[in-house]
Amino acid sequence: MSETVPESWSPVLNPLLATPEARRLGGWLRAEEDAGKQVFPPRGTRLRALELTPLDAVKVVILGQDPYHGPGQAHGLCFSVPEGVQVPPSLKNIYKELQSDLGIAPPGHGNLEHWARQGVLLLNNSLTVESSRAGSHAGKGWEAITDGCVAAVAQRAEPSVFILWGSHAQGKAARIPKLAAGGSHCIIRSPHPSPLSAHRGFFGSKPFSQANAFLESHGRGAIDWTLPE
Repeated sequence: MSETVPESWSPVLNPLLATPEARRLGGWLRAEEDAGKQVFPPRGTRLRALELTPLDAVKVVILGQDPYHGPGQAHGLCFSVPEGVQVPPSLKNIYKELQSDLGIAPPGHGNLEHWARQGVLLLNNSLTVESSRAGSHAGKGWEAITDGCVAAVAQRAEPSVFILWGSHAQGKAARIPKLAAGGSHCIIRSPHPSPLSAHRGFFGSKPFSQANAFLESHGRGAIDWTLPE
């Protein structure tokens, strides 16, 4: 695989990337691109979430499903888009809940890097997708790699928060034994922020204040959820 593995994640990822499954994934991705298919996010940004949030700095994990599949949207962080790109509907709903929960007004952009740099791991289940085909790279091998990343956080002694929006994210976490048993971590579950499900319990779930209360009670320091303009 052509991506550079961030140093802090190397002990976790290098064994996973050496597996036959990971090699097949890398070969399949190259073949897809060689065939002229457009894959998002672009090469060099597919491990961006891990680059911005070292393993030993993780305080919060937010799990997404797969990257945005429109041109210019995906840049390696779940739910996030680069500045200058229209804020997607699910992220708009996240901003609405953030304002309701903590009184933070929505920013004029959708770039969540400020969260990532504070220890919020914004990880998708699949780290690539074909243009205009949501879910197209599911089941191709990314899941074992991202499962390993989630397990590595769950196995650390430091208490962390896992924010699981929707059944897909909740199902992924249930496969991690220490998470499923509760462990020393905080697990926040609610429906997905998509317009199709946000009104079923995402709105009013207060994930941001819950996360900060847990982090502060365990001496890990709150996240500044404000996003600078």
